[in-house]
Amino acid sequence: MIRSGNISPTREGLLHTQHGSPQRLSLDEIYKFSDDPNGQLHELSLDEGTPRSQRWPWRFLSKLRIREDGQSPPWYPSPLGGTLEPWQESYKKAAVMVKKMTLVEKVNITSGTGWSQDLCVGNTAPASNVGFPALCLQDGPLGLRFTDHSTAFPAGVTVGATWNKDLMYKKGRAHALEAKLKGINILLGPAMGPLGRMPAGGRNWEGFGADPVLQGVAASEEIKGIQDEGVIATAKHFIANEQEHFRQSFEWGLPNALSSNIDDRTLHELYLWPFADSIKAGVASVMCSYNLVNNSYACGNSKLMNGILKDELGFQGFIQSDWLAQRSGVASALAGLDMTMPGDGLHWMDGASLFGPRLTEAALNGSLPMERLNDMATRVVAAWYQLGQDNKTQWPAPPPKGKGGPNFSSFTEEKFGLIHPGSDDKTKAEVNKFVDVQGKGKKFHGRLAKQIASEGTVLVKNNGNILPLSKSGSKNEKGNRNKKYKVGIYGEDAGPGDGPNACPDRSCNQGTLGSGWGSGAVEFPYLVPPLKALESAFDLDSVDINSLLRNDIPIKGTSPLHDRDLCIVFVNSDSGEGFESWNGIRADRNDLYPQKKGDKLVQRVARECGGKGNGDTIVIVHAVGPVVLERWIDLAGVKAVILANLPGEESGNALADVIFGVVDASGRLPYTVGRSLDDYGDGGQILYYPNGVVPQQDFKERLYIDYRHFDKHDITPRFEFGFGLSYTTFEFSNLTITEMKPKSALPAPRPDAAASPPSYSTDIPDPSTAIFPPGFRKLRNRVYPYIKSISDIKHGPYPYPKGYSDPQIPSPAGGAQGGNPDLFTPHLSVNISLKNTGTRKGMQVVQVYVSFPDGVVDDTTGENIDFPVRQLRGFEKIELDAGDSQNIAIELTRKDLSYWSRGRGNWVMPTKGKFSISVGSSSRNLPANGEW
Repeated sequence: MIRSGNISPTREGLLHTQHGSPQRLSLDEIYKFSDDPNGQLHELSLDEGTPRSQRWPWRFLSKLRIREDGQSPPWYPSPLGGTLEPWQESYKKAAVMVKKMTLVEKVNITSGTGWSQDLCVGNTAPASNVGFPALCLQDGPLGLRFTDHSTAFPAGVTVGATWNKDLMYKKGRAHALEAKLKGINILLGPAMGPLGRMPAGGRNWEGFGADPVLQGVAASEEIKGIQDEGVIATAKHFIANEQEHFRQSFEWGLPNALSSNIDDRTLHELYLWPFADSIKAGVASVMCSYNLVNNSYACGNSKLMNGILKDELGFQGFIQSDWLAQRSGVASALAGLDMTMPGDGLHWMDGASLFGPRLTEAALNGSLPMERLNDMATRVVAAWYQLGQDNKTQWPAPPPKGKGGPNFSSFTEEKFGLIHPGSDDKTKAEVNKFVDVQGKGKKFHGRLAKQIASEGTVLVKNNGNILPLSKSGSKNEKGNRNKKYKVGIYGEDAGPGDGPNACPDRSCNQGTLGSGWGSGAVEFPYLVPPLKALESAFDLDSVDINSLLRNDIPIKGTSPLHDRDLCIVFVNSDSGEGFESWNGIRADRNDLYPQKKGDKLVQRVARECGGKGNGDTIVIVHAVGPVVLERWIDLAGVKAVILANLPGEESGNALADVIFGVVDASGRLPYTVGRSLDDYGDGGQILYYPNGVVPQQDFKERLYIDYRHFDKHDITPRFEFGFGLSYTTFEFSNLTITEMKPKSALPAPRPDAAASPPSYSTDIPDPSTAIFPPGFRKLRNRVYPYIKSISDIKHGPYPYPKGYSDPQIPSPAGGAQGGNPDLFTPHLSVNISLKNTGTRKGMQVVQVYVSFPDGVVDDTTGENIDFPVRQLRGFEKIELDAGDSQNIAIELTRKDLSYWSRGRGNWVMPTKGKFSISVGSSSRNLPANGEW
């Protein structure tokens, strides 16, 4: 049976993925499902009496039932913004402006105009009467998508691998400057979701690594950099969007997305942590994700948006939907959604927005309280003021009043093009002005991109200190010194292929891999292939270079490997976003092995280099995440292995700097490299086949992902989280742990609000003010705030969600941006001495891990609290000359030393037993230990 429905499948039918290839299902085999007006899934039952046309074809679904109200508790009403001191002045200014806005203007600035209706990937319309401009929202976390003359920075995973806070900030600042010069108001990044629960997850590369603290620090530093330049940053994707398969309604042939089912403690201690850090850093926008969380869509989940983001974490900015992630209208607004993107309804370019005129109607018929709409508009305007975008010198008005706004088009590369390409308007203008935003001279952003890429390059094997190489090749030369040193470079990944932009959104693996694919990718202005950089770096008077840029070395005749002294072989592994696929990889990787027969290439090179393996082989891996190396890592000929992640435009130059020792090998792993995909446990596996009409993914492993899982189950990884070799050596000594504040179970009481939110009239406006103006030209599929007629307004009882009228107690964990301010009070100072005991300058990452006391029992639930063996809680990257020492102090806060109690709904610090504090260079190399 079916109990209402407003979502229907695509006309072509649904996609059934079987053995990795999509199979079409006809419509008479499809059972239609939907979400109700309250954003909750309906109960389904499929029994033998159901007509064939309404029965799902997979037998294992025949007994499926889905809870009508999901499993996420209600939290209403949406908290009003403007209660915290850092935003107080911006809210005062916003209130003055919003009070002057008409109803349709408030709707205009909270609704996108529709995909490709304007020049950016996301666009709002202006509130012209009060001087509020149309806003441009643009991808993404790596660089500026669909733009020209802008930098292709290293991906987030590479930024995370630097473990360098200064570089994280500088990358955000440079990224934002480019956005600003292109006329972009809101940058859709950084990404901190997915966290990296599953190592094969398609978009893990957009984030910074599989640990909440590393993710949180990197995200907050990038956000500070972005917003110090006056651009609104976006923390995304909120939340538990950990795989691409089934992430979005219809994209995978299912009418509903996957549900990530997660308990409260796991949510807080892992997946929410970097978002909390981002809000503490002042992020002005958060993007809710496509998936369901506990069987309620993330963009319609009141507990997540109202209860956690806006109450507990004190978020003062606005929540925007991922593109088409909104699946209900009034219900999503009540649940806390402030802006819909790109403005379309349930399908791309349908013109049937779930906000737009529907939001206007909802306000006029009383189903959406004016207080909620006023807060939605105020949050958007306050964010604009908070970032100083009212400064007309820095942010000139868009045409016709000024020369500001976007100076590029996301939908054509031509100079002149349509100004509303997704509509029936054929008006053209100069849409691409080809503004070069990359900087020049010492401020050329490619210099920063190269530094990030080199510091994000991780050396994991270096037998006999074969690296760094000599540019003359003499360091490891074998035989007659009067002969040239012979180097062979192998693999498609070493070369340019068909160019870095050969496939849309980088959705193919060809040539050297500098980025994953999807909306997080960019148009490369250039990409330096490794071969080109190595040829430039070697002294060609002393070195003979032979290259074969393919993964299948010819077998017939004399092997090109036999006369080589040194062989450098390149392999890779790619993935991306769910709307594209490549070579049977539908976004999430199918396994963790190198792609395109990379393992066989390495095996052959290592065995034949120099004749029967007498030469030395160095392996370079470019990848979106962990790669299983077991098929060749222990071969005698493999002397060195470098995991270069996704290096962006300066790929080859950055790699050459590391290989030749121009800079130290200072990258550290932001994830664990296991010996097999199975090593990551059940929670580390992609759900490749749907297990229900609404696929269910239970986070049963709870806190135990990546190194936490390996530690709990005593699994020896190939290379542990935080690991990386240097060209010098370091010594840790003189650990001291100083108590700054004694243990106490609970943080201080939640402070009172620092300010009162803006107050507005709640009177419903005159409906006549919302009617299309006479003679108004309406463009096809464009979203407008107007209604056609007063008769469109239908009054009657609205089915408010269950729990809508239940009073809510503010979270004791709240009270400031990021949570209760006492959570960030330092309790410990961890001091360590680091000495460079080697012969050259180098960098080390000082990592601090915390192990909680044994025998902790929650006093509200009586449950024994299980803790990971150790958890990263702080780090600093230090550069030292040979023989130099430095004392490093890292503070640990109350939150660092607490767990989330579901019984209290608060962070609790164990006061009995002893904490173990360990300091070292990786999660399994911790020579300095102490207790508190």
